Amino acid sequence: MTLNTLWFILIGVLFTGFFVLEGFDYGVGILMPFLGTKDEERRVILNTIGPVWDANEVWLLTAGGAMFAAFPNWYATLFSGFYLALFLMLVALIVRAVAFEFRSKDKSPRWRALWDWCIFGGSAVPALLWGVAMANIVRGVPIDGNMEYVGGFFNLLNPYALLAGLAGLAIFTLHGAIFLSLRTDGELRERTEALANRLWPVVLVIGAGTVAASYFATDIFKRLGVNPGISALGAGAAFLAAGWLLRQRRSGWAFAMTALTIALTVVTTFRGLFPRVMVSSLNPDWSLTITNASSSPYTLKVMSIVALIFVPIVLIYQGWNYWVFRGRITGKSTLKY
Repeated sequence: MTLNTLWFILIGVLFTGFFVLEGFDYGVGILMPFLGTKDEERRVILNTIGPVWDANEVWLLTAGGAMFAAFPNWYATLFSGFYLALFLMLVALIVRAVAFEFRSKDKSPRWRALWDWCIFGGSAVPALLWGVAMANIVRGVPIDGNMEYVGGFFNLLNPYALLAGLAGLAIFTLHGAIFLSLRTDGELRERTEALANRLWPVVLVIGAGTVAASYFATDIFKRLGVNPGISALGAGAAFLAAGWLLRQRRSGWAFAMTALTIALTVVTTFRGLFPRVMVSSLNPDWSLTITNASSSPYTLKVMSIVALIFVPIVLIYQGWNYWVFRGRITGKSTLKY
């Protein structure tokens, strides 16, 4: 295995971790204004992700940093071509972070309602745009022979990408609902479990439509061959298992299955993309690959040594953080937000 391939895999792992972990707290933020019928319930909902939401975003920062260092041409083309979409996403994330901190600074219902809807928007917009971005990366965007994006913002808003965006929004919302059923209790937990059961068939329909559209809009299935492999089949099986587990009220296993669905979907996407990192819709030969987009071998070697030392430390710390804050949140808990 070359270092180019190794870093492509590592970036895929980082994005997988980001979508699994940040996915459920996007979902919690989306659901908060609707599930919380009173201020105390909304505070409980917000505090379920209070200790982890900012750590979850670090996965994205690390993935972006790894992309910049390992594949600078990929980073440059992606961030210049998707500039406006990523700017909107960044604004939404900033508003969301501010809302987390400002919401409880005043007891006025209007003040708190304002920040509740900021949390909703700051969660829903990135959830939608990530699906749009990933769909465009595999479908192909106008990239010329100089590795430059030559399209506009509305090139990204094609029907396939918007459908994928809705699929991302839907699965993250379901993932968040199941997470809430694990971290809350009483009447709030009952409402959350009921909502998750209603959401599951909706996500199934949107997800199945996105898979069918992917067959015609991308070459992922052609590149995977007749046998799509354990990642694609496993994603579908895991999602079906999640629906059955929800009906059995086994929320812990259902959450594991939606996490596995998201993870295997990302893995399938990266498998279908390899060895490309961005597809050119103008000419397949102009696509960015792990070879023409990469840094020098020496840079990749140094990065590999650093990653070998620090990545395990970060994983151990984040695992410990989740373990410490694993209990259910109730109205009697100490609420920060």
